[in-house]
Amino acid sequence: MALGRGVVDSKANNLPIKNVQENNSNLVNQQAQNQQVQNQKTNANHGKNLQIKNTQSTDSSNVEKKLTNNNSKEKPTEKNINNQQLTKNIDNNKISSMPELLVIANSDNSQNDNYQSFVSRSSLRTNTALIDTPQGVSVVNQQQIKEQNITNMEQAVRYVPSFNIQQGEGHRDQLTIRGNSTNADFFVDSARDDLQYLRDFYNVENIEFLRGPNALSFGRGGAGGLVNRINKYADGKKQLAFNLTYGSFNNQRIAIDVGDKINEKLAVRLNSMYEKSASFRRFTDFERYGINPTLTINLAEKTNLKLSYEHFFDQRVVDRGVPSQNNQMLTTNAKSYFGNPFESYSVTRINNLSAIIEHQIDKNSALRNLTRFSQNYKFYQNIYPSSAVNASNNFNISAYNNLTTRDNFTNQIDFTKKFTLLNFKHNLLIGNEITLQDSINLRKNGLFNNSSSLSLNAGSPIDNTSLNFIRQASVNDLVSEVRVAGVYLQDQIDLHKKLQLLAGVRQDRFEVNIRNNHAMQKFSRIDNLTSPRLGLVFKPSEQVSLYSSYSVSYLPSAGDQFDTLDAQLKNFKPEKLQNYEIGSKIEINNNLAINTALFELHRTNSKANDPSNAGFYLLTGETRTRGFEFEAKGKVTKKLQTILGYSLQDARVVSATTNAQKNSKVALAPNHKLAVWNKYNFNQQLALALGVVRQSAQYASADNTVKLKGFKRFDLAGFYKIDKNYDLQLNIENIFNEQYALTAHNNNNISPGSIRAFRLTLNAKF
Repeated sequence: MALGRGVVDSKANNLPIKNVQENNSNLVNQQAQNQQVQNQKTNANHGKNLQIKNTQSTDSSNVEKKLTNNNSKEKPTEKNINNQQLTKNIDNNKISSMPELLVIANSDNSQNDNYQSFVSRSSLRTNTALIDTPQGVSVVNQQQIKEQNITNMEQAVRYVPSFNIQQGEGHRDQLTIRGNSTNADFFVDSARDDLQYLRDFYNVENIEFLRGPNALSFGRGGAGGLVNRINKYADGKKQLAFNLTYGSFNNQRIAIDVGDKINEKLAVRLNSMYEKSASFRRFTDFERYGINPTLTINLAEKTNLKLSYEHFFDQRVVDRGVPSQNNQMLTTNAKSYFGNPFESYSVTRINNLSAIIEHQIDKNSALRNLTRFSQNYKFYQNIYPSSAVNASNNFNISAYNNLTTRDNFTNQIDFTKKFTLLNFKHNLLIGNEITLQDSINLRKNGLFNNSSSLSLNAGSPIDNTSLNFIRQASVNDLVSEVRVAGVYLQDQIDLHKKLQLLAGVRQDRFEVNIRNNHAMQKFSRIDNLTSPRLGLVFKPSEQVSLYSSYSVSYLPSAGDQFDTLDAQLKNFKPEKLQNYEIGSKIEINNNLAINTALFELHRTNSKANDPSNAGFYLLTGETRTRGFEFEAKGKVTKKLQTILGYSLQDARVVSATTNAQKNSKVALAPNHKLAVWNKYNFNQQLALALGVVRQSAQYASADNTVKLKGFKRFDLAGFYKIDKNYDLQLNIENIFNEQYALTAHNNNNISPGSIRAFRLTLNAKF
């Protein structure tokens, strides 16, 4: 029996009466789950790195004993014998391999059917219980990824408060987080992954959404928050799992996850994926695949090395949506393409190599080093609507293409130490990060018979007029170098058994060098950035915490992608990001978590037009977001699970910027977002889930001229367990076929929401 999953083999337990079987199953499940959650929190609080397979931890061995005792009624299957032998080996400190049961701490919900997660290292760079973390964090774990069939960013953020998807010109992930737009605040295992592309989650254990800037842990940017993917690694567990999906618009996908322990020193794992599909939008097909082998090597008694290589490829038709008419999305068939689909496409190729060394110095001290190198290629070309549809039913199209090559190198080293000083318990973090980034960016504008635009009729919105793409001085042709050296210091202090203080600071030296190939001009800027962070957590009980926090981050004047530095901008200070937040976190019976937050986020030093000097800027622009967030996730009863996310935010321009006037609403930041997902298990074989996503109106751009109407959409999912190895699930999106505008890139690139669509998946696990 897999620990923590709450599945009891009736043959093994010899329970002839169904009610007795269910009662014992629930009892065993609850005991194992409660102990598992407590183990996660204990390990988090103790700061032990249990991914190091042979760490001598009394807490770990006690957990193994308790879990084994909780399941003592089972017949002695091969796995149970292995588990019992493992417990003995741990007790005797004899084992130097990667035991299966330590997976419980490695991935806090990998063995659990609950949507709720309890531990994360993303926010504080230490394994800390979420209830002790003074920041809004939403974790989309394996259970949620599987049951909602999440494969892309739009699906991942649906139930996350204050995260809203943008169109990203149809070829990249782009989000609005607490009223701040970003296309660069994406991370993998806390290393920056800022190429503009559409990510897949085939090799992901958890997706962690952090709200509010967190420069201490992640460095520059992160104005409203960030996304950190936690990848799967070899863990010594023997497994074979695959998923086969077929759906609407000829969607075909296969994903495989296979792993094993080769010997006492080596474990291997392979995750791979292939997908090919069309879309409800005409012509917009895509093809992608990824392959990610990983190794975990036991170098010494307390030292592990994790190695990972990933190759990822994505090719698709770029879709910039539909134009506006009369300050709203054009009323047209949701399938209609506007532009030239035969010349609009993107190609992404990525090769990632990473190594993580984890060394347990002693029971209170640990060292972790992450090295990651990424080689990236991205080309996209689009012919897209560039004006509104006028009274004559005509609109313009324009075109450009863009090539980016980028090499990223990151090295992060973290030293953690637990100690007691003056009767106060400390969990100290000292770290260093080095980042090197080299990019080439070339953009060419498209000409239609020497004209930069072409007029079409909305009744015939597709055109294949030949194009000539040329370099122009007004667009990018540049080479950029980014060099970042950062050090950070953080301390988690137990001032009292009910009061915890978090204090830290990060210092970065941020250097950007850009060469403009048009005029062979070079521009450079160096910023020394000091980013403090403070947090206070009050715990009236173990299941309740109240917190307050303050954090600061900066965004250098070269922008998210470091492609805007020129003779004027090189003299500008970075934008400053400040977040003030109070919140509460409640955990009910280790099953259900309820979190709330009130926040105010300021973004200052933004560019504004100089009224007395045309073409020049002042750093007087400012935006402010105030909001409330509510999230409930987990088991309400033994048969009902829920995910409820709600955000209320007022994101507006306080002082005029280059893009918006004072008091304008921030683009693509709806005041209200409510998303509810309820899953009900009728029995051990059959379950149904209903999802509702409701969102208020939002503006397509900061000029507040085109408004996207609010919408309400219903989704449905059904689950049927065939046997212990196979199950089927059916996911239906937009079951009532609601027509709505999902998001936009600007006033005339608006993305309709999907029409009714289904995906049928066969899941297998051995």
